Amino acid sequence: MPERPLRVILAQPRGFCAGVERAIQIVERSLEKFGPPVYVRHEIVHNQHVVESLRARGARFVETLDEIPAGAVTIFSAHGVSKAVEDAAEGRGLHVIDATCPLVTKVHREGRRYAGAGYDVVLIGHQGHAEVEGTIGQIDGPVHIVSSVAGVAALQLQDPDRVAYITQTTLSVDDTRDIIQALVERFPRIVGPHVKDICYATQNRQTAVRALARRVDALLVVGAANSSNSNRLREIGSGTGKPCHLIDDAEAVDSAWVDGIASIGITAGASAPEVLVQGVVERLASLRPIHLETLSGTVEDVHFRLPDELDPQRVA
Repeated sequence: MPERPLRVILAQPRGFCAGVERAIQIVERSLEKFGPPVYVRHEIVHNQHVVESLRARGARFVETLDEIPAGAVTIFSAHGVSKAVEDAAEGRGLHVIDATCPLVTKVHREGRRYAGAGYDVVLIGHQGHAEVEGTIGQIDGPVHIVSSVAGVAALQLQDPDRVAYITQTTLSVDDTRDIIQALVERFPRIVGPHVKDICYATQNRQTAVRALARRVDALLVVGAANSSNSNRLREIGSGTGKPCHLIDDAEAVDSAWVDGIASIGITAGASAPEVLVQGVVERLASLRPIHLETLSGTVEDVHFRLPDELDPQRVA
């Protein structure tokens, strides 16, 4: 008797968000316009396949500006950088093109506005994350990082009546809800961004993986181990009680994962390209006959404009 096809269901949305698409386009168009090498401070996005593809075309990824020759074309990653890095780049005469996600830039502006008004700023995020480090360095004044409800209880602030919060963009409304509630309970006069200012892409992908988990026996999340949003998708998937694996690409798929199940779902972090998802689909098809479908969900049509010097509609 022929083996029953494995239902493979793709999440919608999944993969690249508008900020990631913009950042990658900035590197690609910089290479086309200025020629290699162009230098990128930090990984442009947290995905090794993307980084290696751009490296093969002439991008050079560095962690410090000291590694960049004076005057060279330099791109700041989607995660954003501190004022100190901006000032150092200017001092070195670097030709800077900023690929910071516009939603991250918006958080920077909000943080500066709150600090300028005399508020203690609480940043909900993960210590050491590139975006968090850049955000701290964009704000003149104390910034207190919290990543849990317990962290709220430990906060020591100057004036409990003048507190504001901002959030790391790779955290969703769901991720931050309990922490924000704890902040409101402890500091009733706290101010912060409207819920609509939370990154749409993070929330959409988390909502989609929850819907996907209800339809399948197991889950695969395509994304890098150092990707905050990919790890969160895996945590959410595992939290539903379904087997859930975070994988870099098709090579990481274990054939045992599809034994004895009828269906498997695939999603991808915001920095994972669709080609990796399709590679996983092909890998599954090599293990068992498959029936492929896509879950209905939010269709994203957000696009961020490129910097003027790289925008073909603005460059003479």
